[in-house]
Amino acid sequence: MDVLKNLFAAWAGEPCTECLALGAGGSSRRYYRLSSNSRCCIGTVADDVRENEAFFAFTYHFRAKDMPVPELYVVADDRKHYLQQDLGDLTLYGLLYEKKRQGGGFDPEMMSLYRQALTDLAAIQQVGADIDFSIAYPRAAFDSRSIHWDLNYFKYYFLKLANISFDEQRLEEDFDHLSEFLLQADCHYFLYRDFNPRNIMVVQRGEKGVQRPTADHPLSALHYIDYQGGRRGAAQYDVASLLFSAKSDLPDAYRNELLTHYLNIRQLHGSQRQQWLVYFWGYVLIRILQTLGAYGFRGLYEKKEYFIQSIPLALRNLRNLIAEHSLPIELPELQQALHRLTDSQLAAMPTSDIGNKLTVSIQSFSYKQGLPVDSSGNGGGHIFDCRALPNPGRYPQYQSYTGKDKPVIEFLAAEPAVSLFLNHSIGIVKQSVDKYLERHFTHLSVAYGCTGGQHRSVYCAEQLAKWLQTSYPEVQVELNHREQKT
Repeated sequence: MDVLKNLFAAWAGEPCTECLALGAGGSSRRYYRLSSNSRCCIGTVADDVRENEAFFAFTYHFRAKDMPVPELYVVADDRKHYLQQDLGDLTLYGLLYEKKRQGGGFDPEMMSLYRQALTDLAAIQQVGADIDFSIAYPRAAFDSRSIHWDLNYFKYYFLKLANISFDEQRLEEDFDHLSEFLLQADCHYFLYRDFNPRNIMVVQRGEKGVQRPTADHPLSALHYIDYQGGRRGAAQYDVASLLFSAKSDLPDAYRNELLTHYLNIRQLHGSQRQQWLVYFWGYVLIRILQTLGAYGFRGLYEKKEYFIQSIPLALRNLRNLIAEHSLPIELPELQQALHRLTDSQLAAMPTSDIGNKLTVSIQSFSYKQGLPVDSSGNGGGHIFDCRALPNPGRYPQYQSYTGKDKPVIEFLAAEPAVSLFLNHSIGIVKQSVDKYLERHFTHLSVAYGCTGGQHRSVYCAEQLAKWLQTSYPEVQVELNHREQKT
């Protein structure tokens, strides 16, 4: 943490006044939002130096080509700590999820954003083709070994954990045939590797820098993150990653329209288009299998609820693919295993967590008015006592403000004790949220109390709410400042 704060001070020309941990998703990288009175950025701690070097090189290349990726501000001498541009909190998936939660879904705005994403992807694939891929990690290309890694990931972390029977030797032979077929495609593009809606930020660059949209008021520009696993490969893979993202659950009609849009952008027509599509369905297959491997590891093995809920959606994509698009090669053992899989109980699990999601109710309160009541009837939760923190209410210039107002926010954000307290409380809440999601619980109460329920408790409750909305888009957050009547 100190390394990031020192980097920030050197870059911003002023000390870091707030450092907030962000959710890391399925990655081992740790992310923090660092800010001062006038500057803000994302700090990253990543221990894999070779992967970091690939990210740095790709970023410099894409920025030089005017591609919409985050600016890399500064890298520490250890090459494990670095600062990059803060692109806000709203991902393409987060926007789609919120629309679905509100009863909408894939509306014209979403179609426009997906079209833009595919247009940008075509440019990224082509301008990235001349990168020196010797820097790519772990492989310079999505080659036979990379393909077998993905297929074995699926075999060991999904088929075996799901107790699907197969002949291992015959399955390996089918893996060989599938790999040979896929590598007959044109493999001279930049393969982003994880081009999914969670790695697409909905942002806009204005006169004062990046403006942060919300789900209710999104802005239309897109930026792209987490391409450190990029390498040389076929263009079909990344199109499959976006259009067949399981949790996005795109309607078939929109998926087909978007595929046509991409092919038109690439100016692929006639026999050239048909040949491209032959390989496309093969890359859809391996992408779905790779995704199932990840869901098996994170869900069936690590028991993380988000990934478990994604399994039936991915299996539905797989079932439809098998039924509608046959490959021009024989894969008998793999096909039998896939049919057993799509007919298994895993495919019949609930496919939506919308309407049955975890709600975290956050309150601020005054100890003078008594402890808050958990209206959900569940009892429990966490109450954090803010009275040991520096109190802006002791100073006349802050007495008319609350913890939602800029003067109080700046006062508290500048206090190291407040940041330490917030990080500790957020860590405790994170532990509960992770377990509640895993166990299908639907409610968690969190409260911050101070003397008057006006400054410190309000500020801490607001910060926790922001962190939860950023780190857990699948969680519903309710925020109430009891003494402020909001």
